[in-house]
Amino acid sequence: MEAVPECPECGGSGWKRVDLTDSQGVARCSCREQSRVQQLIEAARIPPRYQECLFENFDSLNPNLSKAKTMASCFVEEYPAVDFGLLILGTCGVGKTHLAVSIIRTLMLRYGTWCIFYDFRELLKQIQSSFNPVVGATEWQIIEPVLQCEVLLLDDLGAERPTDWVRDTFAYIINHRYNQKRTTLITSNFKDGESKRRKLSDGSTVVSEETLAERIGERMRSRLHEMCKVIRISANDYRVEIKQAQHEQ
Repeated sequence: MEAVPECPECGGSGWKRVDLTDSQGVARCSCREQSRVQQLIEAARIPPRYQECLFENFDSLNPNLSKAKTMASCFVEEYPAVDFGLLILGTCGVGKTHLAVSIIRTLMLRYGTWCIFYDFRELLKQIQSSFNPVVGATEWQIIEPVLQCEVLLLDDLGAERPTDWVRDTFAYIINHRYNQKRTTLITSNFKDGESKRRKLSDGSTVVSEETLAERIGERMRSRLHEMCKVIRISANDYRVEIKQAQHEQ
């Protein structure tokens, strides 16, 4: 394997000489910071499908997408002097995850912020798997970085069937991060408002379209609104548009 070339400024030591007023001193070399940022990105758990998501390749031609991108960019510019997270809402395929990943990638690259990505369902499955004594990881080993990281991205909130355990686990994570004043970014396909109901022939009514509050509980919905600014994205499903364009060709 080809040897990695040494940094010309520090020779691989991580420290470089700097001129002071009357003498010489040393300072951290920028190569160490670059190495740390790369380690942060590798440890952030961003799925391969979203590895290349950036603000630069987020489609902002649609006015609604442009507004969402502007709000997300302002959040990054103001960080870390922010006391809120972001709740990004929209239907499938409008770019919620792309936008959220763009935020944490920029925070890591620009500020060296410790960020973690978790699909909410995957997080729940990992926690549940820790209950099996055969599995090496304990529940605390899985959940500690989720609680302690500077910025947590929870993707696709509400997708998991809302059992009492699911709601209690989510409440524990969110309340802990709220009390510690840590930033949380959340995406969800569910609307934030009153549920749509359909009347049956017998006069009873059923929910035809669930809301975020019905998936996570009204109390946690209220907490999220206290913790986060809401970004609503209204656009066509870009996956469907890509397939249609391929068929037309």
